[in-house]
This record gives sequence, C-alpha cells and structure tokens, in this order.
Amino acid sequence: MDQRPGHQPRPENARLLHQRRRLPVFLLSFAGSNVKRKTDKDDALKLARMAAMNELKAVHMPSETHREFRSLVKYRKTLDCRINKMKCTIRAWFVNHGIEIDTGEKAWNTGRERINSFRKPLTDCQPDELWKGELDLELNQLDSLTTILDGVVKKLESIGKTDPRIARVQTIPGVGPRTAEILVACIDDAKRFDNGRQVSQYFGLVPRQYQSGETDRNGRITKRGNPLARTILVECAWSSLRYNPWAKHVYDRICGKQKTRKKKAAIALARKIAVLAWALLRDEKDWEPKRMIEVTESYGRIPLGLQEKLLEMPKKECRHKRKNRRISEERAAKRAAVEQAAQTPKRSPVRSSAASPAKRKPKTITPKGKPTKTKAKPTANPRRTRKLETAG
Repeated sequence: MDQRPGHQPRPENARLLHQRRRLPVFLLSFAGSNVKRKTDKDDALKLARMAAMNELKAVHMPSETHREFRSLVKYRKTLDCRINKMKCTIRAWFVNHGIEIDTGEKAWNTGRERINSFRKPLTDCQPDELWKGELDLELNQLDSLTTILDGVVKKLESIGKTDPRIARVQTIPGVGPRTAEILVACIDDAKRFDNGRQVSQYFGLVPRQYQSGETDRNGRITKRGNPLARTILVECAWSSLRYNPWAKHVYDRICGKQKTRKKKAAIALARKIAVLAWALLRDEKDWEPKRMIEVTESYGRIPLGLQEKLLEMPKKECRHKRKNRRISEERAAKRAAVEQAAQTPKRSPVRSSAASPAKRKPKTITPKGKPTKTKAKPTANPRRTRKLETAG
C-alpha cells in the first residue's frame, strides 16, 4: 500500500483490508491460497497466535500403563483375526477337494481328529497331495497362535480382576469381559467428556450432518474413532437383547416392528450402551435396575411389564464369581446330603406278605361283566404214561 502523504486507498481495498482484520488468525494463517512460505518458524508463530486466542484445544494423553493395556487389547483382536483367517483357509482346502468336515466350532473341537487325519509332513507328500503338507504347516501355526491367544486372554483376565472399572462395566447385562475391556481402554478418564453427546461422537455412532441454509440432511453414521470399539458395541447390542429387558424395550421402541429399521435400532442401542458405560464410570456406580426405571420414566411412561422384569432381575455376576458360586453350592449340597444320611438311622428290611404278594390265578371277564375263575388244565403225568406203554 502506498504510504505517500495525502494518498487515500481505494474504497475496495479499504473494505478488503477491514474484512481481513476481522477474520480469525487461524483462518488467515492456514488458508492455502494465502500461505506463500511454509517454515517451522512461521508454523510456531501461527500456533502461538492461536494459543493466545484460546483456539487450541487440549488433547487427552493416556498414561503409559493405560497405553500398554490398550495395545494388549488390540493385540488380542489381531490374534483372533489371524486365527479366523487360518480356519477359513483350511476350510477352503477341504471344500476344493470335496471333503466334508463339521461346521462351526465343532470342526475345531470334536471334529479336529478328522482334520488331523489328512495332514502329512511336506517332505513325505507326493506331487498330487501337496495340500496335505500345507495343511500340516497351517495346523502347526494355528495351534501355536491358539496357545498365544489363551495366554493373552489370561493376562487380560488377571488385569480385569484388579481393575474396578472393568468389573463395573460388566454389571450391565449383556456386556462381557471383552466388551468391558475395550470400553475401558477407549474411555480411560470418564471426566474428560462433558456429556453423552461427546461420547457418542467419540465412538462415531452419530449421523453425518449436512446443513446449508434451509437444507438440513442427516446421513449415515460418521464411523470416527476406534473401529474395534464400534464393532464390538454393535455385537454387544445384539447379544444384550437376550439378557437385558431394558435393551429389548429400547430396541423394540426404535425398531417399531419394521424389518428395515432393525440395523438402525441396533446401532442406536449400541450408542446407548456406550453412554451408559461412560455414566457408570463417571459416577462410580454399578448397574441398577431401579435406576434404569427412574431414567426411563423421566423420558416417558414405562410399561408395567418392563418394570416388573427389571425389578425381578437378579444381580449380574461375572464368570469367575458365577463359577465360584456354583462350586460352593455343589459343596454345600454334598455336605448337607452327607449330614442327612448320617442323622437318619439305618432300618433293617422287614419282609411282609404285602411286600411279596402270592401269585394269583388270572381272572376272565364274562360278557355280563362278572369275573369268573379259569380252571387250570390237567397236566399229564410222565410216569403214568410210561407204565401204560409198558403194560400195552
């Protein structure tokens, strides 16, 4: 701009300069058409200006221990995917050769003997049976990965026993240990979220929004955040329909008995489960049916049948507590049976005529309805007949 005395800028230039001064610094700094030089010094200056205007948002940094726990949870899923891929490869070999094996998990439990009968070391295979050598190598890798996966699961279970957050999330009916571990690994500090909407956006379970003027359109879910957490939340939503009447009520209300809305209802239920888990971690409280009744009534009238089911629901137990409880109940039942057998005196068996009734002759019923005794046919005496034969 010309700085000569008496010079006045054009009205257009003055208007553009005034608008430029009113724009935020970060919009002017990172606009691609306005940036002619990209250096570290310029970037540091831009970040300093943004920090001065409070335009930089802090990012949550988990602790080193939590990062290692999150990595172990992800590694367990990686091992599970590798095992499933190997199983699909083995099944494809049997299908290509027209050999039938058991379906589902039976093939890897009771049907493993049939699969092992076709394996052979690769060095001993003929040119027309090389797939048996490949099967042997694949089964060796499958067994080793299964052993590794069992060790990782045991380590995660030992961590879950000492972490109260995982035990608290598992109190939700339909949420198992694997889901609880992933939710705790993703949420970490529950106080870093202000409300449930931020939790839903963090997991990517909210619809995309396009708004311009009078146009306001919602699309599919954003799918942002951890894809593993989103996947397992949807699986948990489907499984919770069998164990949680509250989840079943929410699903039926959103679905409305329409086939085209089943998946939408499942995703909505997954979002509610994620928000519910966050609320339990924030308040440090376990899942309570009475509390769910109060929350449901605050949004509308709760059906009487649902209220009765929630009140009659027993408190959920984890797998370890359930196993210990059953073992203690079996021991108590055996102990009670032994004590009862010791207290009851032994009685000697008494034979009575009623115990062993004499054999009676069969009775026949006449047409008039009166029972008559049948006469036994006389049997021939062998001695008598022998004497008659000698006499003759």
